[in-house]
Amino acid sequence: MLEAALFLPVLFLLLIGMVELARIAYTYFTLQKVMYALARYLGTSQGVNFCDDSDPAVVAAKNYAITGATDASGAPILANLTADMIQVRVEQYNSAAGELGVCACTPTGCDAAQGGPGPDFLVVSFPEGYPIQIRIPFMPLLDPIPLKPEIRLPYGGT
Repeated sequence: MLEAALFLPVLFLLLIGMVELARIAYTYFTLQKVMYALARYLGTSQGVNFCDDSDPAVVAAKNYAITGATDASGAPILANLTADMIQVRVEQYNSAAGELGVCACTPTGCDAAQGGPGPDFLVVSFPEGYPIQIRIPFMPLLDPIPLKPEIRLPYGGT
């Protein structure tokens, strides 16, 4: 009886720890799905100005990824997830250097509104991270963990 009484709190903390790890993993993969939906929506859109964050296509894509509706009429898929947390950037392959680089918003870069060529890749990320708080009973609150997944997809729009 004494051994069970000493072992049960340890077993309880292990169980709670596993549940918290599962919650973090679920949140991380949900964020990846949100970012993939956003990148896929933008990657197949045409006439998107990636140099302007207020472009209607970019705003609609962020709303679609966060709420499931382009007009942001639905509830967020994850609590406290906002469009300001998401960054969309475009990249081009530099054949001279043999690497990917961030596309400049110039006529010779990726600014299609000024006659520039389209980007090669779309990168969607959370630069500041999506904070998730670990909750374990009888322990002081720990600092939130910033989850920072990133998705890179080829751009298919023109």
